[in-house]
Amino acid sequence: MASKTYYFRIIFKILLLATTCWGLAYLTLQKQYDFATYTGFIIVFQIINLINFLNKTNRKIAFFFNAIENNDSTINFPEHTKNKVLKDLYKSMNRVNQLIQNVKVKNETQERYYHTILQHAAIGILTINKKGHIILANKTAKSLLSYESLTHIQQLKRIDENLFKLLSDLTPFDNKLFNLQNEREAKNLTIKTTPIKIEEDDLLLVIIQNISNELSENEVDSWVKMFRVLTHEIMNTIAPITSISQTLSDRYIKDNSMVTVSEINETDIKNTINGLNIIEDQSKNLMKFVESYRTLTKIPAPEKDIINVVTLFNKIRILVSQENGFNDIKFEIKVTPENLEIYADEKQLIQVLINLTKNALQALEGNSNGIIQLIGKKEESGKTTLQIIDNGPGISKELQNQIFIPFFTTKKNGSGIGLSLSRHIIQLHSGQLRVSSAPLKKTIFSLTI
Repeated sequence: MASKTYYFRIIFKILLLATTCWGLAYLTLQKQYDFATYTGFIIVFQIINLINFLNKTNRKIAFFFNAIENNDSTINFPEHTKNKVLKDLYKSMNRVNQLIQNVKVKNETQERYYHTILQHAAIGILTINKKGHIILANKTAKSLLSYESLTHIQQLKRIDENLFKLLSDLTPFDNKLFNLQNEREAKNLTIKTTPIKIEEDDLLLVIIQNISNELSENEVDSWVKMFRVLTHEIMNTIAPITSISQTLSDRYIKDNSMVTVSEINETDIKNTINGLNIIEDQSKNLMKFVESYRTLTKIPAPEKDIINVVTLFNKIRILVSQENGFNDIKFEIKVTPENLEIYADEKQLIQVLINLTKNALQALEGNSNGIIQLIGKKEESGKTTLQIIDNGPGISKELQNQIFIPFFTTKKNGSGIGLSLSRHIIQLHSGQLRVSSAPLKKTIFSLTI
């Protein structure tokens, strides 16, 4: 309560009431009924007085709590009163009210601060409840979706039906890519989700980002790198053909006219045959190179099915067991949980895993302590990750950015197709193929679907 005075007043009134009750009992036993009757009236008066005393204080406290509940910040109790109990009570309630208002102002200031940050964030932010109501949509989200007043995902039907369906089907930890087009521009949006809970409401936090510029820059960069490799390979093939053709032509043309048959000897014929054989070989190499490019660009759509990861890894072990160096290394399979399954095209996935495992074997050539691990695990996001790990020489950071470029290779007899083809297959599965490497320690190729 407010003060000691309040306690003392209550105790005094209760003791006085008890004394009067004791007096009533004594007078009744002494058969002094007249005095006993008067004493009974006094007891009733004391009870009414005690109730009024308590109710007066309770009404003030109830009024105070109602004001707090209704966010009434103007409430103020008069502290200049002769009643010591009420004076202390009013002081306490005014102090509590001031503390509550200070906390409220601080929270409102902090809320405005965070709201300002959200509104000016460079990424779009939406919070959506289970019924599809949009609780919050910042300026960037409205700009990206070209809608000024977002209150429900049903409004997105007016923008794009497919966008509405995508947002309607979102689940926690989704990561989607959506191309939004209008009369003015096309936007490539990444849409990521995270579950949040505010009080008793389960909400979905949706992060929207326009990656069109990044994609354009990456696309141009990829094309530049690819053209660089293509031109390098093509020039290496065509240059000898051009040189030999010119040499042969010079042998049979003199002074702008053809030489006569009598001027041609056996050595010339042998040189011509050798030159033509070289031209044929180079032409075949060029055709093989072009065919490799066609293979890269004509991968069929995956025919997905449920695959047991342990069974899949055992197939890979058997398929690569005949490769050179397999018996010289330690081969391990680790799958968590043991019944882990993946939804993918088995033939394409085997092609990728064999390619990565063969690369690991080649990297461990001559390593007496070589280890290859095939690891399968379930991520918290619900996705499945398959990893091929070896303890070979590793891949430098510079090369890690280039090994997935078509036709780029560091091997003498490599085509530069394997890794780029593998990444393309995984992308067709809406997954990712990444590499991380610590030279002379560990190289990890992670395949996430």
